[in-house]
Amino acid sequence: MRSTTVRFITAAALALAAMAAQAQSVAFTFDDGPHVSDTPRMNAQQRNQAMLDALAKHRVQAALFVTAGNGANTEAGLALARAWGKAGHAIGNHTMTHPDLHKVPLDAYQRELLDCDRIISDLPGYQKWFRFTFLREGNTPEKLDGMRSFLKQQGYRNAYVSLDTSDWRLNDKLVETLKNNPAADVSAIRDAYLSHIRQRALAYRDLSQKLQGRDIAQVILLHHNLINAMWLDDVIAMFKQTGWTLTTPQAAFADPIYALAPDRLVAGQSLLLSMARVLGLGRFEGWERLVDDGDYEIAALAAKGL
Repeated sequence: MRSTTVRFITAAALALAAMAAQAQSVAFTFDDGPHVSDTPRMNAQQRNQAMLDALAKHRVQAALFVTAGNGANTEAGLALARAWGKAGHAIGNHTMTHPDLHKVPLDAYQRELLDCDRIISDLPGYQKWFRFTFLREGNTPEKLDGMRSFLKQQGYRNAYVSLDTSDWRLNDKLVETLKNNPAADVSAIRDAYLSHIRQRALAYRDLSQKLQGRDIAQVILLHHNLINAMWLDDVIAMFKQTGWTLTTPQAAFADPIYALAPDRLVAGQSLLLSMARVLGLGRFEGWERLVDDGDYEIAALAAKGL
């Protein structure tokens, strides 16, 4: 009887652990880094270290998708990327110069991937993961099928995003504000940023329930920029305070949803939004806030004089 009870308790514990791994989990990924240019308040090294410190504080294992032309093609920039790998984070490919697949020939886009690969392939943490620039996978069948065949041939995973954000838009506002006044009070931008991330997280969680009937392991897209150097700690803390668990990109990509490949020739978008369109979900409630590029938050800041 005792042995049976122990087995039952162990099985229940394992089941609960499996459920917790699925419920409201998020993996952090960052695109476009590392930039080697300076910004207000922080230089490139300071920004890079601030993000790594925030991740280390919360024991988050993330992924950096390198756009090599932003700095990793220089000794100083490559050192910044290497620091991510040494800290235990994954290193992925985000092309050489961040072109738009919808606007360049297929072979040119493929060369961009290979050129970046030659720079990052020796870094610790290197993974054969590719993140499409602008989340655009091709606006013709030739480009869509061509890139899928190419990635398979090269042994690359499509590093999908499920939880897309417009952090770049709020980062532009932050940099603009601080360039105009280095001593400016930017707490309103911080608050708008956290509100934006929370809104997107809840909306994409709701969409996963509509499409899959469950919580998926969300993969969030952020960028290697000033706004995350300043407030990534707050972003991670907010997820934890609202009951989300933190997972790794490797674990998230093991969710079967990331093996899907929706055929929809549309502008860049998250995997979930692409699936919604393929399945004919249409303009569901709240869809406009997922495609507005942060217009809502920017308008709110403008009303406050920013």
